[in-house]
Amino acid sequence: MVLPMSRATRAASRLVPEIPLLRRGSKQHRAAEEVAVPAHFVCPISLDLMRDPVTAPTGITYDRESVEGWLARGNARCPVTGRPLRLADLVPNHATRRMIQDWCVANRASGVERVPTPKVPLGDADAAEAVAAVSRAAGRGDVAGCGAAASRARALGKESDRNRRCLAAAGAARALAAAFGRLAGERVEGAGAASGALGEILAAATVFFPLDDEARRCIASPASLKSLVSVMAHGGELAARASAAVVLRELASSADERTLEAVSRTPGMCDAVVRLVRSPVSAPATKAALVTAYYLASASDRAAARLAEFGAVPALVELLVDADKGTSEKALAALDGVLGADAGLVAARGHALAVPVLVKKMFRVSDMATEFAVSALWRLCRAGDTGAAACRSEALRVGAFQKLLLLLQVGCVGVTKERASELLKLLNGSRSSVECIETVDFKGLKRPF
Repeated sequence: MVLPMSRATRAASRLVPEIPLLRRGSKQHRAAEEVAVPAHFVCPISLDLMRDPVTAPTGITYDRESVEGWLARGNARCPVTGRPLRLADLVPNHATRRMIQDWCVANRASGVERVPTPKVPLGDADAAEAVAAVSRAAGRGDVAGCGAAASRARALGKESDRNRRCLAAAGAARALAAAFGRLAGERVEGAGAASGALGEILAAATVFFPLDDEARRCIASPASLKSLVSVMAHGGELAARASAAVVLRELASSADERTLEAVSRTPGMCDAVVRLVRSPVSAPATKAALVTAYYLASASDRAAARLAEFGAVPALVELLVDADKGTSEKALAALDGVLGADAGLVAARGHALAVPVLVKKMFRVSDMATEFAVSALWRLCRAGDTGAAACRSEALRVGAFQKLLLLLQVGCVGVTKERASELLKLLNGSRSSVECIETVDFKGLKRPF
């Protein structure tokens, strides 16, 4: 059986013997010179110039990354011939690779860059040795050696998807998590462990996400979590702190209640998370801290209160002022979670920007941002105390009533619709009856007067 890809490949070879690679114009705006790639240098899958050609037993040559990706997606047949194909059957085609490199050099004047000589893919034995090196160093208590071994495993894993899969199959994630857990006690006790080395272990672990249950349990041990907080809050290197934040996000988002409870009860955890939001290390670290804060606050009122005590509300509100879409969604989710605690409500009602920012983010970000912004505003305005009344007045001043009405007219569902409707009623109660009757068409909503 011949797969559809074979028809496309044959058509390309008949109709387009040479596929355009690039156009390069001179500084004098002369006519662009077209550089073409010979058809036999083109991968039948990606239709791009091959950088690491490999040949299958069927006689078809592919770019390694493309054909390995094809096989990794569950395909077990040659894309061109339809015959059975395994990863182990692929053989490097050095002759074609050298011809491609010679062609690149010959067309250097036209702006074509030479294809570098690819590195040899990692074999099963090499992957097992790289993982074993991490375990051996951890077993000796050699923190620096373990960090170096973890750094090498990380570098190998980032070279290609095949290397990463090979290392993952050899148990890299479990070995790195176990190494961090084993060395964590020394780190907490200050017995000569280096923050940079532990940061390398954590950075290597991020290459092999998602962690399996065994690896997650190793990092979620009390000693490991204390060390994780120490690296995240006081690590000397920014990269180590960022890696700790990303690993913590992986733990918090694992949907394991026991793990989440252990994370929330770790001394200094909430303080370290808020610090990363208030004093950003990097964009990925900030987003990881926001996700962690959301899961902690959603899972436990105690954690939400602790986050509020350490200043999560002002940090989140100020971050939201000019945040991008992804950061806004995560910050709004974390803020909504923190407002589930009384301490969070008190802090938000005392912040001059809290209500204006929520109203601003209610539209033009995303459906997810709208959901969390409406929920957070609802929490601030629903109670009957003085603080809630002030929030309702501020919400009216900045146009929340009109935005909520528009939101219901445009369409929203579920809890967001219920809370938007309730907010409209609460805000309507703070307006004069005459104004409401003259300007508002509730379209089926029950009038509160």
